[in-house]
Parts: sequence; structure tokens; C-alpha cells
Amino acid sequence: MGRVTERRRVIRVRDGVVSARPDTLVAEEPLEIRLNGKPLAITMRTPGDDFALATGFLVSEGVLAAADDVQSIVYCAGATADGANTYNVVDVKLAPGVPVPDITLERNVYTTSSCGLCGKASLDAVRTTARFPIGDSPPVRLTPELLAGLPDRLRAAQEVFDRTGGLHAAALFSEAGELLDVREDVGRHNAVDKLVGRALRDGRLPLSRAVLLVSGRASFELAQKAVMAGIPVLAAVSAPSSLAVDLAAETGLTLVGFLRGPNMNVYAGDERIALHSGV
Repeated sequence: MGRVTERRRVIRVRDGVVSARPDTLVAEEPLEIRLNGKPLAITMRTPGDDFALATGFLVSEGVLAAADDVQSIVYCAGATADGANTYNVVDVKLAPGVPVPDITLERNVYTTSSCGLCGKASLDAVRTTARFPIGDSPPVRLTPELLAGLPDRLRAAQEVFDRTGGLHAAALFSEAGELLDVREDVGRHNAVDKLVGRALRDGRLPLSRAVLLVSGRASFELAQKAVMAGIPVLAAVSAPSSLAVDLAAETGLTLVGFLRGPNMNVYAGDERIALHSGV
């Protein structure tokens, strides 16, 4: 199985001094996700938590809603011409009675490690296929002070980032600010899928009292994954996209961007944030 990090030779230049040394890099390898033996998607990811990544992806696609929906999940033996197992192909077999989506060439998805597919059609699809409509009752209520402390806690939990400087991260927090889980990956969307897949396995979906924090920006795809898992609050340390804001407004998701220290922008769902002054 691929490792989380790999070593490569690098030429370093520091203050005019040149030296050669090995450097630790984050590993990036393709993962093909198959559903009942048929190819569904390929993503570039950091190896590790592959089963969680695959099941989390299927939650965001509206295929899975509970751990019992999965009959089995395995790495595919004979994934290469010589019959070797590369640990880069995962097959998810649905339990009897779970509807199998129509897998066509149009449905096949290739996602990079930075973003996925988005557009107005995708927004419509989320609205019609969400298995867990956001329904935190009573509503989650967060103070700006609590939110302000979350990025530092996420950063402190990024063990592989400390060695490579090349990984994104996603974390789930309780409404009281307790760190529930954190995953790292070369792609933000993969890190979120790993979180959601682990929650599916543990029977914790929908995540109706959780806060999802992501490093970097908040794309439409990340907002989609939060909505599909029933997460009421998505926060990011950088900017959201316009379509992410549209999706948040339509689905009732609270979307916070530019969360840096005491500063933040609330783009949707401000009723969940205990702001001290009105606008």
C-alpha cells in the first residue's frame, strides 16, 4: 500500500548556500472507486483511510445513508495486467435492496486533488438528492470566540503537514468546540470524504450538531459534502465560491469564510452565530 509520505532528493538554497538533501513529500496516488464492480470515479488522494474516502464520496453522491447500506468494501486484487494488487482500486458492494445509481459515461467522475465538478445542474442535484436535510433542532449556536479558536486547533492536529507542508485538512468539531475527528489529504474534498466515511461507519450520520472546518477555500463541492452529511456549519480559513454561498443559502447551511483569528465573514446562516452587533 502506498505510504502517506515519500522521500525525494532536493537542492536547497538558503541565504546563497547550496546543499543537497532528502526532503519529505506528501504522497499522491490515484484511487479508483468502483460500485458493485463498475468504475464510478477516480480521485487523486493521499493513501490512507481509503475505505472511508470511498464511502464518504458515496454519501456525497446520495448513494449511501447508513453503514448497513454497504455489504462489503475491498481493495481489488488483480488491479494490474500482472494480477498485482496496487491498493489503488476500491470496490464498494451495496447491500441487497440499496438502489444502484445509473453508472454511465456521463456519470463517471474524475476529480483532481484540488476541486471537483460544479455548476447549476450540480446545485439542483444536491437539492433533490440530499438524504439528510439540515435539521439541527434546536439550532446550533456558536460564538465568534469559539469559531476563532478552531483553526489553531486544526493546525495543531495536522501531524503529516508538520513533516511535509503539503497537505490540506478537515476537522469535525462539536458545537462546544470539542475536536471530534481530523483527516489530512492532498485534496480538501478527500479529507472531508474521509471524515464523512468514518462517521458513516460509526453510525453518526447525520452530523446534525457538528461544525466542519476546512483548510483553504470553501468550494461548492465542500459545501455540497457538508449538506449531504447533514452538517449545519461549514467554516473555512479562506474564501468561498459564489456557488458555495448560493448552495448554503438555499439549503440552510451556515457558511463562514476567512476565519482567521477573531476575524471572519459570515456568508449564509448567520442565525447560528451569536454576533454581538447587528448590521
